[in-house]
Amino acid sequence: MFRTAILGAGGFLGAWLTRELLASGHAVLAVTRPGGGEWRLAGLACARAAADLADTDALRWLLREFRPQSIVNMAWSGVANAHHDDPAQAGNVAMTVRLVALAAELRLSCFVGVGSQAEYGPQNRILRECDELRPTTHYGRAKADAGREAARLCADSGMRFAWLRVFSTYGAMDNGKWLIPMAISRLLHGKPVPLTGCEQRWSFLHASDAAAAFRAVVEHDEANGMFNLGHPEALSLKETLIRLRDFVNPHGILDFGRLPYGLNQVMLLQPDVHRLHRLGWQPKVELDAGLRETVRWFTDRPTPQGFPLAP
Repeated sequence: MFRTAILGAGGFLGAWLTRELLASGHAVLAVTRPGGGEWRLAGLACARAAADLADTDALRWLLREFRPQSIVNMAWSGVANAHHDDPAQAGNVAMTVRLVALAAELRLSCFVGVGSQAEYGPQNRILRECDELRPTTHYGRAKADAGREAARLCADSGMRFAWLRVFSTYGAMDNGKWLIPMAISRLLHGKPVPLTGCEQRWSFLHASDAAAAFRAVVEHDEANGMFNLGHPEALSLKETLIRLRDFVNPHGILDFGRLPYGLNQVMLLQPDVHRLHRLGWQPKVELDAGLRETVRWFTDRPTPQGFPLAP
């Protein structure tokens, strides 16, 4: 039996991964921030603990008690767009280094970290893991630095290492501030959705498919290094939002062009995922089915914990 510790298990992708691993027979230790995200794990039959990841002694005790083979670190401070240009992002690099060092001290076999498409910067082409990293935000630079440092430390200690650069994901339990949940909320409340022109092409991957990719990396001994994680197809953002609108409220208003494009706006966000394909992973959830499921979840929970009403 695989024994896996998930740090940041109370977050959106952390909760989906916890479910995926449990369904596949893993023993899971789900570590959450004190007071953060436990509701996403309600009813799951796994070991749980709330811990400050800065408290290395407490985390060391937890891991020694659980005896995992692998750690998946999904914890990160400042994920929201509002914090992407905060110099404090650098603190996440130091946290990653401490966690890798602890995993090596405890002689774990594998450390898996969560990277981001932001490491690449706005290159506006299909992105491959070997492409040059050109981050333009503190968030992107911190993710890139954390991945490089983790890779170096794992190589020095002989521990298997994988870093999944996550592109756009969506699904039930998502944070209400991201685009798809925000649009659903406003459409449900009969409010216009202020948008850019939305000519950009983005790929959207359902969270269940993202979780399956993390499981594949944990379970395959040959999974080493950097992996892009996203849907290999990219539709125009306008088309995706029109589909979403029609599932929520066909008469809702998508106010295209209300907002200006941002500085360094990415107009193509599309990953090459052949490295994951070699592990046998393929996305299974079609966009329409995934959007319908997400809309149903938000419709059934108009004011769920952690999800604000439309402004």
